[in-house]
Amino acid sequence: MYLSRFLSIHALWVTVSSVMQPYPLVWGHYDVCKTQIYTEEGKVWDYMACQPESTDMTKYLKVKLDPPDITCGDPPETFCAMGNPYMCNNECDASTPELAHPPELMFDFEGRHPSTFWQSATWKEYPKPLQVNITLSWSKTIELTDNIVITFESGRPDQMILEKSLDYGRTWQPYQYYATDCLDAFHMDPKSVKDLSQHTVLEIICTEEYSTGYMTNSKIIHFEIKDRFAFFAGPWLRNMASLYGQLDTTKKLRDFFTVTDLRIRLLRPAVGEIFVDELHLARYFYAISDIKVHGRCKCNLHATVCVYDNSKLTCECEHNTTGPDCGKCKKNYQGRPWSPGSYLPIPKGTANTCIPSISSIGNLPKFNRIWPNISSLEVSNPKQVAPKLALSTVSSVQVANHKRANVCDNELLHCQNGGTCHNNVRCLCPAAYTGILCEKLRCEEAGSCGSDSGQGAPPPGSPALLLLAALLGTASPLLF
Repeated sequence: MYLSRFLSIHALWVTVSSVMQPYPLVWGHYDVCKTQIYTEEGKVWDYMACQPESTDMTKYLKVKLDPPDITCGDPPETFCAMGNPYMCNNECDASTPELAHPPELMFDFEGRHPSTFWQSATWKEYPKPLQVNITLSWSKTIELTDNIVITFESGRPDQMILEKSLDYGRTWQPYQYYATDCLDAFHMDPKSVKDLSQHTVLEIICTEEYSTGYMTNSKIIHFEIKDRFAFFAGPWLRNMASLYGQLDTTKKLRDFFTVTDLRIRLLRPAVGEIFVDELHLARYFYAISDIKVHGRCKCNLHATVCVYDNSKLTCECEHNTTGPDCGKCKKNYQGRPWSPGSYLPIPKGTANTCIPSISSIGNLPKFNRIWPNISSLEVSNPKQVAPKLALSTVSSVQVANHKRANVCDNELLHCQNGGTCHNNVRCLCPAAYTGILCEKLRCEEAGSCGSDSGQGAPPPGSPALLLLAALLGTASPLLF
């Protein structure tokens, strides 16, 4: 009967815990997973949603070219300026460092003169298409936070597609089309991001804005992340609470800014005229001096740190979660289904911490931990979403192999009522208390606890009463 009641209350707690905080109208930063707060019971950890800082993600990518031998310089060749087909004094030679243009120069430090850049072979096999796929892979799910910017050293391509993958390159979907003539190239009407709205922000468009020929100040192609953010956060991105509220509640929107890989498909180089000059094919090629991709590791709001080790990005998961994206609960912390953290309510968000499992109660010999009954669900902070688990009123029958188990420790199994933990084996209790964790009054065993003695009943405002009020639905609901 007690087990059934505990399971029912536990399920009710999981439901109620998600609606226990009001919705403040201010914005906060999600860069701290937990902080220590002071309560009547002393210092406790207060958990919140969190995420790694945004950074330059090109430092962690791997680049792949297809075809793999498309880079110029093997064999050496000369190429001409697009504006003047007779100016052909430039040379690409892979065997000479000063004349080589390998792929890694797309991601090196810019600002040097002359600039460094990757360059393809020239279009000497015309009319066979000159096409190149440049694949950027992270082996990790990342969330884009700023515009993708591609700077060309050559003219911007007449035709190009930016694609994304969410499954490590197994499948691809277009992000945006670029062309000098969208209708002719992709059978699409030209648009810009400014033509979109909140309701069409996920639309895949073709733009002619970035596909002009060679011009000194027109070498850059954008994929506008911030302009899409602005549909929800305002033109200066001042209302970030609105944006994050949308990301929190609209999975398709969140997935739109999430990638594991990006692919740049260069389909036709800058020609500059209607027709290709077949007598001067050395003027047609691709050259990229810089690619910028800003974002953060996707950790499902369960980590503030993403480490790069052995050429791999991994979230340092909090909230009792695990996995490369903190996408599941740790073993023995599956007391409720895993859930990503939430930006709501602003400004702290909701950690959705994984809580200890309760399945061990029905299968005692396999576990050597002590699990709580309903009186152990204490709320250290009435605004806290997840309960603090402390053990009390646990009979010795509920201890599986307690001679080998930690009866008390400094993580979850604290001694109660001022008791101290001795060698993780037993609690040394004050004179008025007894039990494995000093959880019972001695007078209870003797049957001498009077109703007017002040013992045995929780004081007004105690955590137990706060929990009871929450379970009875008296807590303020979350405003949507």
